[in-house]
Amino acid sequence: MTAPNQGLESDQPLSDRPRRRRWLWIASGVVLVLVAAIGVGAAVFQFGLPWWMGEGDRNHKYESDVGSQRYQVHLPPQYDGTTRLPVIMAIHGCGMSGYGWNSMKFTTQFNDLADREGFIVVYPTQRMFRSAINCWNSGDPREQHRYDGEPALLAGVARKVVEEYNADPDHVHVAGASSGAGAAVILAATYPDVFATATSVAGGEYGLNQVDPDDPGGTPPDYTARQAWSQMGDRARQVPLLVIQGEEDDVVPPIVATRLVEHWTAVSDLVDDGLLNESLDLVEETTTVPAEPGRHSYTHATITTPDGTSVVESYLVHDMGHVWPGPAGDGLFTDRAGPDASAIVWDFAQRHPKGSPETGR
Repeated sequence: MTAPNQGLESDQPLSDRPRRRRWLWIASGVVLVLVAAIGVGAAVFQFGLPWWMGEGDRNHKYESDVGSQRYQVHLPPQYDGTTRLPVIMAIHGCGMSGYGWNSMKFTTQFNDLADREGFIVVYPTQRMFRSAINCWNSGDPREQHRYDGEPALLAGVARKVVEEYNADPDHVHVAGASSGAGAAVILAATYPDVFATATSVAGGEYGLNQVDPDDPGGTPPDYTARQAWSQMGDRARQVPLLVIQGEEDDVVPPIVATRLVEHWTAVSDLVDDGLLNESLDLVEETTTVPAEPGRHSYTHATITTPDGTSVVESYLVHDMGHVWPGPAGDGLFTDRAGPDASAIVWDFAQRHPKGSPETGR
């Protein structure tokens, strides 16, 4: 009796067998081409094309026991290797890259500002395939600690830039958008000895993942503030925080920014004497800047110590969504009618160099 497989084989004309093998080779080739195209596309998304680099741009890869981190450094014309220039690290949000497609580099236009003012800009880009939409994992508790994960890599990059380019270690600042804003706040808590200030644009507090969006009051801001203060350890200092938020943001709603202000005010109170007792005698002031043709109005609030040092400074921009505001921004998540966030970040940074843990300034 003929075996079933043999019967099927004998029913197939001999002339069809090479044709079948040829189609298998063609299909395999198509799959390989698609995989290669996806890889090339991902690389272009993350790292851009060679002609996207401008004068003063240099690409780097930081290696450590924790992993590797790619980033681009922009050196202004004032850089001479001896003058200790300030540094701003700009961390992109979801759906963005550091210096590739839809990048933080072009969204913020920090390079032009740096060339005028004389500071170094650093653009880290998330590692490929770490997130489906290229987010930083600031909502993951495993990425919220010193010596590990994304905080260790980003702080390592900052230290490497200071060392390699002889930058000013007391003037290293971090600014982030969306998930990158979450990473910036985490860096302020985990590495207050590295970063002089932090800026959150459309981001939230340390430990935001513990807050139920349907019941935010169930986790008060001082609960996560204690965790952020604990992360500071014996390096604790009052790290000035700048918060920029769109009033019409439906991705990160304004209540998240309100909580962030309360949260970081509590962190600073804890840094002072370990108690939530309003020992800093903070001064709060609020002003509203009216709208002009083609420009959004916004509310500017400051919380300062009696000597004028910022604890938290915030901008609530009316009629603005989940974007980085600025008149020259170029990207999917920009609003040219908003205030110039990049200039605001630089002004804030200039006013707040890092001081000693003893003074908190």
